[in-house]
Amino acid sequence: MHNNFLFDLDMTLLDFHATERIALELVVKDNGCTFSDDLYTFFKARNKELWLKLEKGEITRQELFVTRFKLLFETLGKETSKMDLLKINGNFITYMAHNGVLMDGALEFLRKLKTIEDSRICIISNGATVNAEGRMRSTGMDTLVDEVFISETIGATKPSTDFFDIVLETIGEPRENCIVIGDSLTSDMLGAKNARIASCWFMPRGDIESAMREYDINYKAENYDVLYEVLKKWSAGHNTV
Repeated sequence: MHNNFLFDLDMTLLDFHATERIALELVVKDNGCTFSDDLYTFFKARNKELWLKLEKGEITRQELFVTRFKLLFETLGKETSKMDLLKINGNFITYMAHNGVLMDGALEFLRKLKTIEDSRICIISNGATVNAEGRMRSTGMDTLVDEVFISETIGATKPSTDFFDIVLETIGEPRENCIVIGDSLTSDMLGAKNARIASCWFMPRGDIESAMREYDINYKAENYDVLYEVLKKWSAGHNTV
């Protein structure tokens, strides 16, 4: 049996926003437009809204990919009916895959976590496969990871129980030997609650106590030092923190 640490990827281990900004600027300039901070803020807000719809099953992945760039280039005054929005999205993902950015201290934290006896580090991500795997490789994080579960590959999306059922079946160990670590309430914490897996909310914000009650969150950690101590104690007894 192992201590299975199920990590979300973006804004838990990798700085998604830093990479996203680099890739978006390249895509915008490729299409003859001017990039700005305001444009990135616009894209980030629309993209978040669309991912929430995907998590709820209201849109498909392809609809998300097309719509986010349709909205982006429409606000720039472009005639999007003449644009290959899926190709633009593919270029965007490729740019992201080649420009991974680690959260400060993430690599050192993972190396330290690997010293815990019987530890197994797994990635659980809703991102595109080439994007997630490329960013892990570009940062060297892939050498520290034992299993990778990406929604595009396994055909299910967090927070659905289908996603976590596939993860648990592949791991082949009881859910009591697993803990989900992530920053998102609606994806990671709700997914853990639905799947009846222990959870740790990383870098919590807002009304923390209320959110912990609503999503049945077991633990919280404000930084990697605290997170390491939480996971070390959890691994020693799975219910002693």
